Amino acid sequence: MKRPKKLATAFFQRPTLTVARGLLGKYLVVEHGRETLSGKIVETEAYRGEDDLACHTSKGRTKRTETLYKKAGTIYVYLVYGMYYCLNIVTEKKDFPSAVLIRAVEPRGGIARMEKNRKITALHNLASGPGKVCEAFGITKRMNGVVIPSPHIWVEDRGEAVKEEDIVKAPRVGVAYAGACARYPWRFYIKSNEFISKK
Repeated sequence: MKRPKKLATAFFQRPTLTVARGLLGKYLVVEHGRETLSGKIVETEAYRGEDDLACHTSKGRTKRTETLYKKAGTIYVYLVYGMYYCLNIVTEKKDFPSAVLIRAVEPRGGIARMEKNRKITALHNLASGPGKVCEAFGITKRMNGVVIPSPHIWVEDRGEAVKEEDIVKAPRVGVAYAGACARYPWRFYIKSNEFISKK
């Protein structure tokens, strides 16, 4: 088995769509004290620039979106519906707002803690959606602005490559308001994986 390697800034400096595809099969790792939670990323979405009407920066630079303008590898966490956090990782270059949303993760380590965080025991439902990912892994707004790899959160390569033919491309979820941008096939997921949020 390949020794895990933490992804460095250079991985996230690439084009956003490349990063979104490349994150499939990589592992999200979060440490809480002596507990380590980990899981394989199985679904992502790309958001790119102020011209992307589905991106939070489509209305320009604001206090809320300032994190998206930071260096590649910066974590952008935001709240939706007043109750669910979503985890994004900034991509490309500083002052060009783009990021990849981590939509779903296949739990692999620290599952008991994830079950406690989510108050459920159904493995396939622990992290099968962006809000679920953050709740399962204990990710909150406190991590907004953190640059990975950090001592407490990072993404690592464990050598589990995903073949191109096993990657499905589809429109992003919940962005009907974004006009033509809503039809961009910028959601990526591993075909036949039971931990994705939706097909």
